[in-house]
Amino acid sequence: MITKGSNHDWRAPLLGQARWRWWEFLLWALAFAAPLVLPQHALMVNEIAIVALFAMSLDLVLGYTGIVSLGHAAFFGFGAYAAALFAKLVMPDPTVGLVVATVLAAVLGLLASVTILRGSDLTRLMVTLGTALLLLELANKLDWLTGGADGLQGVVMGPVLGLFDFDLYGRVAAWYSLAVALVLFLLMRRLVHSPFGATLMAIRDNRLRAMAIGIPVTARMSVIYTIAAAVAGAAGALLAQTTGFASLDVLAFDRSADVLLMLVIGGVGWLYGGVAGAIVFKLLQDTLSSVTPQYWMFWIGLLLVLLMLVGRERLLRPQSWFRKGGAA
Repeated sequence: MITKGSNHDWRAPLLGQARWRWWEFLLWALAFAAPLVLPQHALMVNEIAIVALFAMSLDLVLGYTGIVSLGHAAFFGFGAYAAALFAKLVMPDPTVGLVVATVLAAVLGLLASVTILRGSDLTRLMVTLGTALLLLELANKLDWLTGGADGLQGVVMGPVLGLFDFDLYGRVAAWYSLAVALVLFLLMRRLVHSPFGATLMAIRDNRLRAMAIGIPVTARMSVIYTIAAAVAGAAGALLAQTTGFASLDVLAFDRSADVLLMLVIGGVGWLYGGVAGAIVFKLLQDTLSSVTPQYWMFWIGLLLVLLMLVGRERLLRPQSWFRKGGAA
C-alpha cells in the first residue's frame, strides 16, 4: 500500500534533480550576453546554440532511452527543408515556420519510430542510417522542389515576432536560436526529471525488467522518439531560417556522426552533455580548421581516444563536479 508520505519520498529525488543550480543561471546568462559582448562571434554563438539543441535531441533517445541511432540527421534535415520551403512558398514568418517544421518532423519521427521498436542495436543503427540516406536521395532527386545538389536558395525570412529583423552580424539570429533552445531545454529537462523520464531510464537499463514491472516499453520508445525528432526538426529549422539556405548537407551522414561525437565528448544521459559537447566540438573545429585546415579531424580523433583511454571524469573535472549537483 502506497501512502501519501511514501509517495512524497518517491518524488523527492526527482524534484531534487530538477532544481536549478547557480552555474546554470550563469551559463545561460553568458550565452545570451555573448552576441552583445562579442558581436564578431555572434554567428558562432548561433551555430553552437543550434547544434547543442540537436545534440540534446539525440541524447533523449540515446542517453536516456538507450536507442542507438546513426541517422538522426534525417529529422534535422527534414526540419530545415520544411522551414525553408514554408518561408519560400507560404509565408516568411520565422515563428510560424518553426512550429510547422517542428510538427512535421514530429510526424516523421512517429512514422519512423515503427522501425526501431524491434530488433537489436545493430538493426537500429542500420535502419536509422537507411532512413537518413533515403531522405538524402529524395532531396537530391526532387530538385524542382529542394534545389537538389545546388540547395534551396532564395529563402528570405521576415522579422522575428514581427519586430526584430535578422542583421548581417547575426546577433538577432543568435538570440532567436538561444531563446528557442532555452525553451525546448526547459521542456526536455522537465520531461527527463518526471516519472515518464524515470521509465525511460528503466527501459535503457533493462528493457525486459521494465516490461516485467508493467512499463509500456513500446509506447514509451515511440513517444520519446517522436519528441526527439521534433526537437531535432526545430534545430534544423533554426539553421535554415538563420542562414537562409538549406542544402543536402543537412541530411548527410557527417551531420549524424558529428552530433554523436558531441555526445561522446560531453557525455550521454545528461542534457548539458549535449551543450558541453557542442561548445567544445565547434570551438575545436573553428580553431583547428584555421590552423590545420586539412588535418583538424585528426586532433578531434585524438581527443576522443584520450576520452576513451583516460576517462571523461579525469579530463573534465568541472563537469564531474557539476553533475554531482544532480542537474539535467
